[in-house]
Amino acid sequence: MPSGPADDTGIEALIELMARLPGLGPRSARRAVLVLLKRRAQLMAPLAQSLAEVALAAKDCQVCGNISTSETCAICGDPARATGEICVVEDVADLWAMERGQVFRGRYHILGGTLSALDAIGPEELGIPRLAARVTEEGIREVILALNATVDGQTTAHYIADALAGSDAQVTTLAQGVPIGGELDYLDDGTIGAALRARRKL
Repeated sequence: MPSGPADDTGIEALIELMARLPGLGPRSARRAVLVLLKRRAQLMAPLAQSLAEVALAAKDCQVCGNISTSETCAICGDPARATGEICVVEDVADLWAMERGQVFRGRYHILGGTLSALDAIGPEELGIPRLAARVTEEGIREVILALNATVDGQTTAHYIADALAGSDAQVTTLAQGVPIGGELDYLDDGTIGAALRARRKL
């Protein structure tokens, strides 16, 4: 990256790191860093402290795979969320997208990806056997597959449906509102809510 006006190695390193974040290019990163520098006490110092704390404390929830600062995330630890429903999503970003709409009040299971022979990602890597165990252990009545409407997402959905065929749980999937090729994290809250309400049996 070309040197900035200050030609300061530390500032340039910060800009380069910021530019790696989604949605931020070099120009946006420079503007963001400039704001932080101008408001060091109000923004930069608290941000640095928070980043350091989260970097040390963040871990995967032992139950669902959500990011938390404790062994069990707040959703899994909430007795009110034990509704007998589990929503299966690909990534933490998808869980956050579902939570934004405040429509689903059950619990989650995060796969961490989709089945892919090319990338050597199989059922074990996605924790599908653990999902099957949760269905039995938690007395789950419905498993909602909120996977992205891509080829890999739908392949994974059908695999999970087959894996749970012998259980007592009904397996459903999001219906209208989610376009083919669409990803949950990019959908608006209303679309996600409509898709969840209109879910259908897989």
